[in-house]
Amino acid sequence: MTLGSDVSRLTTTAASAAAKGLSIVVPLYNEAAGLALLHERLIGLARTLKARYGLACEVVYVDDGSADNTLVIARTLAADALDVQVVSLSRNFGKEAALMAGLDHARLGAILFMDGDGQHPPDMVEKLVSHWVDDGYDVVYTAKAHRDNESFLRRQAVHGFYALINWGARQKIPEDAGDFRLLSPRAAAALRQLPERNRFFKGLSNWIGFRQIRVDYEPAPRAHGVTTFSPGRLIGLSIEGLTSFSVAPLRFASLLGVLLALTAFIFGLTILWEVWTTGKQVPGYPSLMIGLMTIGGVQLIMIGIVGEYIGKILSELKARPIYFVAEHSEKRADGETTASASERTAAE
Repeated sequence: MTLGSDVSRLTTTAASAAAKGLSIVVPLYNEAAGLALLHERLIGLARTLKARYGLACEVVYVDDGSADNTLVIARTLAADALDVQVVSLSRNFGKEAALMAGLDHARLGAILFMDGDGQHPPDMVEKLVSHWVDDGYDVVYTAKAHRDNESFLRRQAVHGFYALINWGARQKIPEDAGDFRLLSPRAAAALRQLPERNRFFKGLSNWIGFRQIRVDYEPAPRAHGVTTFSPGRLIGLSIEGLTSFSVAPLRFASLLGVLLALTAFIFGLTILWEVWTTGKQVPGYPSLMIGLMTIGGVQLIMIGIVGEYIGKILSELKARPIYFVAEHSEKRADGETTASASERTAAE
């Protein structure tokens, strides 16, 4: 039995990349206001890539249970210079599930992930493609050039998150890396073969290895609306990423327990020393209550951390599909149109 996978046959060169093509996966959640403009920019990008590299393109829009007219507008988008797929999920499953849906439905070789809010500039895609086609990189990921426009507290929180998730990890996740990235055909094939349901794309894209390069950029301002990532949701996503990709919280809990036990041992020695040297008994009630509250608090933290991982194990054992597709339509640049209904599911 082979426990690995050989994707070497999917290796691309500058001469063979054009034959593989590029699928652009765009998850959408309430992006009706700017979707038409984004599509026009992607059409211009497709023409540029076709002229420069002979690269065929398609775009896979994944509607993640939007509450506005995102799906209605997506259905009307023209297949001009690139094929258009519209995948509508049965409800809001979250961005990670939407990315997986796009990865599953992409028909061409290389995959480009980008957001639908206009902050990932299509003009920059040509640079990412150049690193793949001309330089031979398999994973071209982008990262924020700086966080000067963010508060000090948020910058420290982000730094702490990456420090914790990379603590003891053999394969480090680059700080400030985002989902805006390009995967070569063999990197995309490797990512598809990872079986877990609790997915953290930033970590998994880095874990698969291959030749990778970082490209710094400054996200464009949102062209419309406001972000749906509230502080509470960002904290939830951070916990999800930590528990899905790293055992650092468990190690932190173990070290905290060792530190607490060591502190209690030293405190006990000081009490014994004071009794032996002065003959005075240390007042017990305050020290007893502080000790009980400290131990109880630490135990609850540890139980909560372990509970998060048990929840992940339960989710994997249930083996529920990551998403369900309620509607799927395709438009080819040559004019052909196909559609399917709710029978299609993911995790097939």
